[in-house]
Amino acid sequence: MRQSLFVGRTLVIATQHQKEKVIAPALEAVLGVRCIVPDQFDSDRFGTFSGEIPRIKTPLETARDKCIAAMQQSGCSLGIASEGSFGPHPAMGFLPCNEEWLLLLDTRHQLEIVAREWSTVTNFSHRDISSFASLLDFAQKIGFPEHRLILRAGDTCWKGIGTPEELARVYDLACASGQDIRAETDMRAMYNPTRMQVIAKAVGQLLTHLQSECPGCGMPGFVVTSTEAGLPCSLCNSPTRAPLRSTRQCKHCPYSDSTLFPQGKIHEDPEYCDYCNP
Repeated sequence: MRQSLFVGRTLVIATQHQKEKVIAPALEAVLGVRCIVPDQFDSDRFGTFSGEIPRIKTPLETARDKCIAAMQQSGCSLGIASEGSFGPHPAMGFLPCNEEWLLLLDTRHQLEIVAREWSTVTNFSHRDISSFASLLDFAQKIGFPEHRLILRAGDTCWKGIGTPEELARVYDLACASGQDIRAETDMRAMYNPTRMQVIAKAVGQLLTHLQSECPGCGMPGFVVTSTEAGLPCSLCNSPTRAPLRSTRQCKHCPYSDSTLFPQGKIHEDPEYCDYCNP
């Protein structure tokens, strides 16, 4: 890696939810940067998981906006931001999924490096609550109190519930409102260790991208930019949805290359063939 691009520089982390705990150590060790978090940085203005402020852009666009805002606030030319989303897995809709985007910007060298991590290891969940016993059961299943909770009653939302005593107190308040009660996992990074682990994996992927240099100009971030499906089925030889070829295109010079059979396979199992297993 061309460490000279980063060594000795200050890198700002665009967070108010303590993501620096898993981002800073790895970046400082590998890149030789000094990480900072801007004072009183408000990342919630770009959208909240609890819905008070809707996120109107894609996760990647939101991460970019947060990164730029933190760089402007701190005066740094190097910054990083992450953005997560939760919902059904795109291929296995019955499974909840955590998608984490991590974006590094370097305005000095016109660099934008992006990492994306998918994980089905998440406690993302919610439940309509009819009794305190139901609430305790939900809390146990999502890993409370290490993972914190949100309770809603009508338009009122209590976030960051992290002790049994607080849970009982907030439940009484919710009951007194006379509104339907809903419990949710608090997906903010500092209150959800499982999500923090996925962010850490995204950091590792980002560092791998930074270590991939263009053979043409030597700039980092020489990664796969497009994939062509069509790996043939081993039984009928029909093209499948599995990758046949991948292409890497440098963002700084015209250099590109293609790799046939990027996953090391020359045939796909008939189990994944739309013809053999429709």
